[in-house]
Amino acid sequence: MSISVELCTYPGLDDRIVIVRAGDEVDGVFVRTERFNVLIDTLGTPELCQSALDLLEKKTGKRPLVVVNSHMDWDHFWGNAAIAGKASIVAHAAALERLHDPSALQVLRDKAKEDARFQNVELVGPDITFAGSMSIHGGDLTLELIHTPGHTPDHIAVWIPEVRVCLAVDAVEYPIPEVWSRNSDDLRMLYASLRRIHDLNAEFVIPAHGRTFSPSMVGKNLSYFEGLASRVAALSETQLADPVLSEKSGCRLQDFVPIPDDMPDHLVKFYEQCHATNLGATLQAQVEGTKLE
Repeated sequence: MSISVELCTYPGLDDRIVIVRAGDEVDGVFVRTERFNVLIDTLGTPELCQSALDLLEKKTGKRPLVVVNSHMDWDHFWGNAAIAGKASIVAHAAALERLHDPSALQVLRDKAKEDARFQNVELVGPDITFAGSMSIHGGDLTLELIHTPGHTPDHIAVWIPEVRVCLAVDAVEYPIPEVWSRNSDDLRMLYASLRRIHDLNAEFVIPAHGRTFSPSMVGKNLSYFEGLASRVAALSETQLADPVLSEKSGCRLQDFVPIPDDMPDHLVKFYEQCHATNLGATLQAQVEGTKLE
């Protein structure tokens, strides 16, 4: 599969912030500050990352480059090899645990078998890690790295207070984000992360998927999870035990969020799988008698 990189923006977005779009796969973000150039995520391969760097070259000037890995999902950090030795890579401390888990290498092996463009990918981890939160002070702009777990344990969002922009990455998504597992703890963490992003009162909320920038998407994601919890609370024990509940009328993805008519079938299937995981975590919370917050 061939993917090209382009530089994009959104209406009204500060011109120091550039969307780095790798086709329909993922959006990274480039931020130009007085002191640093910051690249949030290196895309899915070193070749894509290098293409992005080539396109950005006129915008970079002589400022040093800092790279932020939002989390260790393949489409966000497999381009790190293009950066290694040239810039510092920052991530949450939990990213190292994911990187060192045998499953990380297995995902690479599996995808390399499916698509030749992944065959030269080398797993390169961060140089700098932090726990909790961290700030990059660029002079005119500050990038606050906020731990927002739930989608993954290591996930971080980036808040730029001077221009009220939140780079929400995968914590917010159109039409829905996906919880890390069917464990109720992960569900509560993702819901809490969404609440935290919502409470920033951002003017722009930019996820890595879905090509949206409206803060209203955060509220829609919260409403989706709240709707799931309400629906599950009204189910009988027999319904709760149904292994294919996510395919039953009233519990399907389209019963909670509208599915665009032009969404490709493979994406619809992907989000149906995300919904099934979210529903599973909600069912677990119902069994335990716990609430979203």
